[in-house]
Amino acid sequence: MEPIQLKSKHIVLTGGTAGIGKELIKQLYSKNSISVIARPSNRLDELGRKFDNIRVYEADLAKPESVAEAANKLVARDEPIDVLINNAAVQYTPHFLDNDFALETIEREIDTNLTSPAVLIYLTLPALLKSASPVIVNVNSGLGLVPKSSSAVYCATKGGLNILSQALANQFENCPIQISQVFLPLVDTKMTEGRGSGKISATEAASQIIYGIQKRQAEINIGKVKLLRLIMRISPSLARSIMKKG
Repeated sequence: MEPIQLKSKHIVLTGGTAGIGKELIKQLYSKNSISVIARPSNRLDELGRKFDNIRVYEADLAKPESVAEAANKLVARDEPIDVLINNAAVQYTPHFLDNDFALETIEREIDTNLTSPAVLIYLTLPALLKSASPVIVNVNSGLGLVPKSSSAVYCATKGGLNILSQALANQFENCPIQISQVFLPLVDTKMTEGRGSGKISATEAASQIIYGIQKRQAEINIGKVKLLRLIMRISPSLARSIMKKG
């Protein structure tokens, strides 16, 4: 298949007000029109005011009904969606045995990281199918391949996103929609503040994501995830032991 030229495309992105999402917008907005779905905030309002080719849709990504409302507004515009990027995610680090573990975070992580991407994909299918070459990009993590000890629910949601993406790729085999997954290492964002070392920048992560989309890569493995994949092939038990300490 021909490479995708990310020019004059309509790109829909979740969580574009900070981190990797913000960097994706910086690198894509000048040649494309972008619709951003994110929680209400001054940063979201500023995006809509500052750029004529960026539309914003308020939605609490931890509430599937709120995501559905934003998706329906998008589809009601009756225009193609060329690229859908499910980028938004939340992560909580306490162990179940920790005193500061909060029960309500379980539902929030599952709904933000797994349920809402599924809802958004389903409801935007009519607009995606209007595109000549539609792509759905699910931003995942190395933790969707091998979990660590902390953030158990986060790891589970990313593992679920991995399986969902694979299943949808099977379902879309005979239609033009391509499913791509991005497997990220530790990226230097607000979510990872104070955790780990050897992080890559959000700018570099965004650049590699865009490159992978353009090359139509079904799996966009970034940074140390490439090494993780190699270790998994050689010794799955070693990969689990390394990631357990993460």
